[in-house]
Amino acid sequence: MKWTVIGSWGAYPEAEGATSCYLVEQDGFTLVIDLGSGALSRLQQYIDLSDIDAVVISHFHHDHVADIGAFQYSCLVKEQLGEIEGPVSIYAAADGVTDFDELDHIATAGRLYRIEKPLELGPFTLSFIQTKHPKSCHAIRVENGESAVVYTADTAFFPELAGFAKGSDLLIAESSFYDGMDGSGPGHMTSTECGQLARDASVSQLWLTHLPHFGEHAQLVQEAKAVFDGPVELAREGLVFDLRR
Repeated sequence: MKWTVIGSWGAYPEAEGATSCYLVEQDGFTLVIDLGSGALSRLQQYIDLSDIDAVVISHFHHDHVADIGAFQYSCLVKEQLGEIEGPVSIYAAADGVTDFDELDHIATAGRLYRIEKPLELGPFTLSFIQTKHPKSCHAIRVENGESAVVYTADTAFFPELAGFAKGSDLLIAESSFYDGMDGSGPGHMTSTECGQLARDASVSQLWLTHLPHFGEHAQLVQEAKAVFDGPVELAREGLVFDLRR
């Protein structure tokens, strides 16, 4: 199971960057998790869009879904060119009829996932937990029978998330704020809370993502390391975690 960061900015992309997007690959199966602003352009540096087997969306805030429309047009063009067959599945939880219904397009099909039932996609098993965020959002655990990676998506800190992430090989946790700030209102975590989550879940490694557009990001790493003694990195485009190694 190989994970590649495509976009790691929160809110909006910095120049030449993208908001939330992650590429997950194994045994010829290609999964994309979230398609934020700028993601589709950056994604093509790593794969051909016709190779995408499925997309999974954590929630319907723009910095996680802004490029869905562009992806749908790419699927339409590639279907017309004979490069793909049938609709590409885009999985999401229902969060308002309009949001979910817009996943259906000529060459894409919206499909529901539910927190009470694991989702099997290719070699992966995905499970979900609803997070603490103003818009309904789900953290995602991806397993392949041997390893596990957990992506928090957007959330304020809550203790149950540690149980969901327990023992994972990699935790990708959103760090929108620095130590001492209060992100609970907008539904986001601080660097220190990310470190606490990684510690409580006994994960092997922590990536900080959904990065803020202010302050010194190196400080986020140091603050997380103050409470978690495992490896901590800032998510950045092209960063790879390959669980085959």
